Formats: sequence, structure tokens, C-alpha cells
Amino acid sequence: MLMAMKLYNYFRSSASYRVRIALAIKNLPYDYVPVHLLKGDHKKPEFGALSADGFVPLLEDAGEHLSQSMAIMEYLDEVHPSPPLLPSDPVGRAKVRALAQSVACDIHPLNNLRVLKYLVRELKASEEAKNDWYRHWCREGLQSLDRQLQRVGVATYCYGDSPTLADCCLVPQVVNAQRFGVGIETLGRVQAVFEACMKHPAFAAADPARCPDAE
Repeated sequence: MLMAMKLYNYFRSSASYRVRIALAIKNLPYDYVPVHLLKGDHKKPEFGALSADGFVPLLEDAGEHLSQSMAIMEYLDEVHPSPPLLPSDPVGRAKVRALAQSVACDIHPLNNLRVLKYLVRELKASEEAKNDWYRHWCREGLQSLDRQLQRVGVATYCYGDSPTLADCCLVPQVVNAQRFGVGIETLGRVQAVFEACMKHPAFAAADPARCPDAE
């Protein structure tokens, strides 16, 4: 009998949120293992024994420990191909990956928790300055994403009429943007895709508020 996957996760981590969405889209069961980043759980020896980089999410499956949300989601898509997170054609896959990486590689690294902590603790930025930093880079990144989505053309989701890897990345970033007061009202395609996603049951199931460790 196959053991259930384990997802080491922090409810407010947008990278963890991406993987929860992917798991929900594919209707894959897993055990939720909370790792509280603000309390330093990721720096404890027991987590370090599992994760070389000390990051969440970390997926445990069939005795393997997989890190990095983008790699985890593509792994899930290869091992459990239906429903797919990537289009069947090479051009479509490249475009979806580009949209996803616009969030995961361009927006998120500038605004993740350890960067914001460094701004405050080491560079002595004020809370207001830290939030201004977040809003500036998040807004600029989402504006770029909106332009890319416009070029994709009319679609329910980021690319086509079913959720893809790109939607798994877009939704957590928009949720974080809202938490920091970054408006998306003028970003027509970003807002339309986000609203479509939030009507999909998989995105509702993965909501941070529904996580066991939600605060």
C-alpha cells in the first residue's frame, strides 16, 4: 500500500500555497506537516535533516524529499498527468512556464519573508519603507504579468480554459498583494484570471485560511 505524500508547509508561504493548489487540482491526498517560519521551525535540526535548503514547501513522496515549488509541481504533473498543469504542445508549455516564472522568479524573490526580514533587521528599514518596497516590486511585476496575459489573448485562466502552472503561481501572489494593499483593479487580465480561479474548488481548498496552522 502506498503511503500518502507529506507536504511540509507554512500556511502563509506563497510557494507552499502554489503546491497546495496543484495537489487540489489533481485531487491528490497528502498529510499536512506545518513548519512555522516565523518561529524558526525551518532552522531546526529535524527539518534540516530532511531539507538541505531549509525552505518550504518540501514534498515527501515514495521516500524522496523534493524542494522548490516549481520543481514539485512539474514532478506532480509527470507522475500524475491528469488533469494536466501544462499544455500538450511545446509552445504552450513554454508560454505557461514563462507566465509562472514571471511570478516565481521575478516577483516572489524580491518580496519573500527572508528578504523583508533583512531589510528591517540588517538594513534598518522602517516598517513603512519595507511595505513600500514590497508594494513597488509587486506592483511592477504584476503589471508585467498583466501585459503578458493580454498577449496570450482571451482565456478563462492564464492560458486556456483550465488551470495551469501559471494560475497556481498567480493566485498566491495576488493574495499576498492584497494583504499588503497592492491594488489590482487596473490590471484587467490579472484580476479576471484571479476571479475565475477563486471560483474553482481547488483554489478554495488550498486557501491559507483553511490550513491547519492558519492564524
